[in-house]
Amino acid sequence: MKTIGFLVNPIAGMGGRVGLKGTDKVLDKAIKLGAKPIAQNRAGETLRVLQGLLHSTSQQVDVNWLTCSGEMGANALKGSDFEEFSVVYEYSGETSEDDTKNAVRNFLRNGVELILFCGGDGTARDICTLTEQDTPILGIPSGVKMYSGVFGNTPIRTAEIIYGYLNGSLTLSEADVLDLDEEEFRRGNWKVKLYKTALTPYERTYTQSAKLLIEGHTDAQAKDDIAHYVAQLIEENSDALFFLGPGSTVKAIADRLYLDKTLLGIDALIDGKIIAEDLNEDQILKILEKYPNSRLVLSPIGAQGFVIGRGNLQLSPKVIRKIGIKNIWIVATPEKLSRTALLKCDIGDQALNEEFTKEGYIVVIVGDNRRRMVKAST
Repeated sequence: MKTIGFLVNPIAGMGGRVGLKGTDKVLDKAIKLGAKPIAQNRAGETLRVLQGLLHSTSQQVDVNWLTCSGEMGANALKGSDFEEFSVVYEYSGETSEDDTKNAVRNFLRNGVELILFCGGDGTARDICTLTEQDTPILGIPSGVKMYSGVFGNTPIRTAEIIYGYLNGSLTLSEADVLDLDEEEFRRGNWKVKLYKTALTPYERTYTQSAKLLIEGHTDAQAKDDIAHYVAQLIEENSDALFFLGPGSTVKAIADRLYLDKTLLGIDALIDGKIIAEDLNEDQILKILEKYPNSRLVLSPIGAQGFVIGRGNLQLSPKVIRKIGIKNIWIVATPEKLSRTALLKCDIGDQALNEEFTKEGYIVVIVGDNRRRMVKAST
């Protein structure tokens, strides 16, 4: 029997769809903008899949669950039909990083062998400050930014990793725990810091890689070639609305059009003009009501390969359905793709995830009138 500590950061990811690029220190603002909790659903999805896996095998696999009260863990376990668990930490009021750390301390006192958490990089950082490399951790992705290598690719894949850990088929590996400075992020500055190295159950295709920031002369030239080509396509489709996603590759396209685009936000462009900047989910949907003929230009996160679901939670299932999978243009330099094994999406809707990757490959613009078929996975 394995002893697993399970905790949920109830507010993780709430800032994403309202365009705040995180929830640290801006929870009240996120709520005023209409942000809704997402962590419970993400945690519940993982636990339900794990429950199914445990019941589908003749091999006896028992879990001694340690958790927190209410929305920090117990509710998700109950809702997934895990009836046997021990609440070792009670919280009250709005949760904070202190609650996360206090819960982890109680897990460690009770002999936990793995900590499963639902949150983002900030939650991972808070946990590993106490676990160091003595206790493995595994994250259910629910934050706005998840650059650390301790997360499963999706809630379903995270369940499969846990199951592999429980039945002894997966080994532990070292992974970097990174975090982005959210205040700098909101100013348009990308500052990622390495905090710790943690142990995590590892499966190459199910566990995400820590983000690589890739630059170089040849990479810069490739960005310029991509920008030249996509800018031409945009000019040829001047009657269409274009949403330009985050990242330097997409920003290079706007630069080529002599437009001032935010580096880390989603901006709207039509007829050669930026009509709205740094949009949240509701703002995108309102613009789509006026301009239904739309395209979305995105670039994957280096090494991880996520096109949707990391750093762009404004692109909700509702938004993606309005735009249409076929109207998404993916751009990436060959150098980035050389370090990115698979393109992935975690839209928050399994049917959309599967539609996005159903052919097994995705067409990526890699230069001036150059495309490459890149392997894709949900």
